Amino acid sequence: MATDVKPESVMDAPADTVTKLEHDAKEHGGPYEVPQEVKDAIGRTMFDMPSSKDGTVTVLMPSDRLDDLPGQSLVRIVSQRDKRVYVGAVVEGPFTEPDGLRADSTPMVVSATKGHTFLPPFHGRAQVEIVGELDEDNEMASPRRRPSPNSPVFTMGVEEMSERLGLSGNVRVGLAEGFDDMVVRTDSTRKDLIPRHMAILGTTGGGKSTTVSGLVSRVAEEGVAVVMIDTEGEYCAINEPTPDPRMLKALKKRGLTPEGIKDTCIFHLVGRETRAEGHPSVAQFSLQFSSFSKFTMTEILGLTEAQEHRFLKAYDITQVVLNRLGITNATAAMEIDEFSEGYPGMKLLHLCEILDQIIAHVKQEPPPTPRDSQFRARHAEITQVIHGAGAIEKNFPSWLALKSKLWKLLRLNIFDNSVAPQLPCDDMLKPGRVSILDLSDTDSTVVNNLVISDLLRCLQVAQDDKYAKAQELKAAGKGDGRPAPVMVVIEEAHEFLSRERADKMENLFAQVARISRRGRKRWLGLCFVTQLPQHLPDEVFGLVNNFVLHKISDSNVVSRMKRTVGNVPEGMWGRLPSLASGQALVSLATVTRPLFVNIDPTPCRLLMTD
Repeated sequence: MATDVKPESVMDAPADTVTKLEHDAKEHGGPYEVPQEVKDAIGRTMFDMPSSKDGTVTVLMPSDRLDDLPGQSLVRIVSQRDKRVYVGAVVEGPFTEPDGLRADSTPMVVSATKGHTFLPPFHGRAQVEIVGELDEDNEMASPRRRPSPNSPVFTMGVEEMSERLGLSGNVRVGLAEGFDDMVVRTDSTRKDLIPRHMAILGTTGGGKSTTVSGLVSRVAEEGVAVVMIDTEGEYCAINEPTPDPRMLKALKKRGLTPEGIKDTCIFHLVGRETRAEGHPSVAQFSLQFSSFSKFTMTEILGLTEAQEHRFLKAYDITQVVLNRLGITNATAAMEIDEFSEGYPGMKLLHLCEILDQIIAHVKQEPPPTPRDSQFRARHAEITQVIHGAGAIEKNFPSWLALKSKLWKLLRLNIFDNSVAPQLPCDDMLKPGRVSILDLSDTDSTVVNNLVISDLLRCLQVAQDDKYAKAQELKAAGKGDGRPAPVMVVIEEAHEFLSRERADKMENLFAQVARISRRGRKRWLGLCFVTQLPQHLPDEVFGLVNNFVLHKISDSNVVSRMKRTVGNVPEGMWGRLPSLASGQALVSLATVTRPLFVNIDPTPCRLLMTD
């Protein structure tokens, strides 16, 4: 038989319970209060999980402190267990998560999809990478352990963060993303910046030109001599302040002034146009064939193996002719390095003339009358040299193809032109001067590469001389032995140093590598700029220690950059494809760790390109 059972009611607490609790609390120090030393903590470290990674910890924080922890912030973590003090950097987040619920739980999903307002209590979560441990002198060393769970986390002020990140210097770059007042600077007087070489990479429209012109403007103010290879002519007006309304607005917002670069010079190839209309200092120049190593010439011209053999044969015969005619001093010629320079006194016309004589010899036809007056006067001797030159390949089509390439180059009239001198490399190295080579009207990658190769060799020789003089002054107690720093900016670097042709350009790469190695001691630095980094060979990236990476959409390129640029947290790479114009991932040898930076707007006028 069922019996009704009446549930027992909950008994009331004894009347003196609250009094006893209050007495016990008073006996043990009163109500709990947060210790003074952790009152300003922004959050606490979380326990590790199976998915946790070495070198990182998860930090949880209340919702009202989320705005106090921007991405890229540095924090101090005081380990709860051993009181060690760690420095960490926010590499992911902060994210928001509901308290006690999963963000994708049914109540959250239903309320959001049905248009209802349901905002439960929530907290913040950030992933922090441990970048160092502070010693008793507040100096940062490599971390030996990791913080214990529930350790308090404190934010750093902008001034302390700037100091820890090494953001001081004389050259302003921009603002650290997430901060309105944390200026990112670098130092042109440090040897690990300019002479350690730089790469500015990113897709078209990502902001490379703004970065380049702004950087050039600021380093020139600090006495750095800058030489720019301008393939589009867009920097030909940087002597004027920017008139761009967007740039003017952005400059004003950051407290910067629009202004042009004071000491600029424009150079263009003889017979070619320049975009530098109205510029006060414009000069034309030509190339000297004798400045080019015969091996560099074969690589830049892209000769086939057969054409290369014929080129070198014709070159050797031309050397003999120049010696026979007394045009070249044979003793002086023996002192040259044929891998870095050409034969003294040799002109492109000389080589083309000899090539015509060789082809006539191969075809067993009467030799043509030379155009050069010295050659014409002693034509018979030239014929004797060719007949006594030993075995000459009889394959006529290869000789004809080589002749076509060389005579086409000669007809450009850019070699050995009496109207225009060589580039004045010594004058270009004046401190604070910006020299711009406008190649916008050449319409030839081969010509551009010849100009770049000649310029690099010329600048290296000039800077070597300045370094030697500085060392002499130092020995005499007059100076520090350092010449004025030089930065060479190479636009469209992928066309000069092509990954696809790397195995066929050994001498050219050797030249660049030689400049790179010697330049590090002599304060001569290279800056490679391109929107197609996938076409740059690994050898180039191996020379570079400083990177400014704008938007890069190609996942293969991003993967390659991961292998090239060290010390970049994994989470930062995922943002490269979505960076806005003017944003960049900056990894400089002068800065402790990579940062996302909102690059400063350029103060100079840039010419639009089609």
